[in-house]
Amino acid sequence: MRVLVTGGAGFIGSHLCERLLAEGHEVICLDNYFTGRKENIAHLLGNPRFEAIRHDVIQPILLEVDRIFNLACPASPIHYQYNPVKTVKTNVMGAINMLGLAKRVKARILQASTSEVYGDPQVHPQPEDYWGNVNPIGLRSCYDEGKRLAETLFMDYHRQNGVDIRIARIFNCYGPRMLENDGRVVSNFIVQALRGQELTVYGDGTQTRSFCYIDDMIEGLIRLMDAEGDDVHLPVNLGNPVEFTIKGLAEEIGKILGMELKIKYLPLPPDDPKQRKPDITRAEKLLGWKPKVPLSEGLKKTIEYFASRIKNEKIASA
Repeated sequence: MRVLVTGGAGFIGSHLCERLLAEGHEVICLDNYFTGRKENIAHLLGNPRFEAIRHDVIQPILLEVDRIFNLACPASPIHYQYNPVKTVKTNVMGAINMLGLAKRVKARILQASTSEVYGDPQVHPQPEDYWGNVNPIGLRSCYDEGKRLAETLFMDYHRQNGVDIRIARIFNCYGPRMLENDGRVVSNFIVQALRGQELTVYGDGTQTRSFCYIDDMIEGLIRLMDAEGDDVHLPVNLGNPVEFTIKGLAEEIGKILGMELKIKYLPLPPDDPKQRKPDITRAEKLLGWKPKVPLSEGLKKTIEYFASRIKNEKIASA
């Protein structure tokens, strides 16, 4: 098949492009390189079945494709709050443009949504039928509400126009090719530890997250796109149901590095959720999917990636 991946030069997108090529598909990668990096896809450029196009999903594009993975949007608070109006446009106009394309060429389309649609949840763990506790005017709402509206658009295009949709609610995902400066806790901690800095913990470190390694996430996205059945159009949580405290994550990184890490505590940002953990019953039943990579193993691979990047930085600046 010919598959379009928007945000294809990003962290998740580049791994997805690799997997699709390995499965024998033709892949068109669309990215405006705001948070995506050309180096993430440089090793794919020689593949005759791979094409990279610099394009912003806010603008329509005409392509002939069989499937669309709509991943285009900065996913960390530092990046999506940098230009909140643009973040909303990317989520909403990007969804409209990609759904319009899917409708025209009769392509199946998957939306990368987020656990942020649940806000600071009052239900734990979060099942797909929980409507969330979201602040519509807060600092994070450009992303939270942008993704919620993208889900609305997907459901309405499906109901009104019969577009074949999939919606993945992605919980914290980590692994090689994350951005060092994205402000997310895994990359923050690893980069700070490797540079010999104090680890920055917001709040008291007892808040929880669930961390899903990139290989498991890609498997979930592929299975959801391939799934058939009556209720495949409804949202599906993809994430790791094993919960860790932020302090526990810091300890795990220290253990792998064999270092005693110092922690600096700072105030919790507004609307930062205290707990995040997916109920993945639906993914298990519908897709036969659950994460397999334990946190210690995934962190080792992620640390290796960041260690090589920091080493190259030092060489470049020497």
